Amino acid sequence: MKSSNDISKIEVKIERVAGCDDLPLPKMASKFASGIDLHCAESGTVEIMPGDWKLISTGIKIAIPVGYEGQIRPRSGLANKYGVTVLNSPGTIDADYRGLVKVILINHGKEIFYIKRGDRIAQLVFQKTFQALLIETKELDNTIRGEGGFGHSGVKAIE
Repeated sequence: MKSSNDISKIEVKIERVAGCDDLPLPKMASKFASGIDLHCAESGTVEIMPGDWKLISTGIKIAIPVGYEGQIRPRSGLANKYGVTVLNSPGTIDADYRGLVKVILINHGKEIFYIKRGDRIAQLVFQKTFQALLIETKELDNTIRGEGGFGHSGVKAIE
């Protein structure tokens, strides 16, 4: 049995794009963090108006091993303090993508949100993936839930 200090690791190659040598490489903020912090690589200050979104460069490219994906996730502090989150959360980076990693940030807050070069804007978590072998059938098996959809097992209205 593994101890609580045993952590599975994968090797992910990372390349800084030209002009980003001044930025720190992404890293985990604590020993047992599940994600690495991504930084803004935009020059100057980026403004995101309330209700608007912007595509923000991180200044890196990565090579994720086959069988894994990268998930771009919000930073809880930005969401809690400013209402800023990742629009397509989680954003997916496939193992065969080699382009610039970018993050779509949206401002759900009430004030303009300012991002400066080097600010931590999101986190990147690596997850094991499985490719599904889809098998067409004429009928699916029955379950107790059946076709009960959104809110089927949720809060009941008070009458």
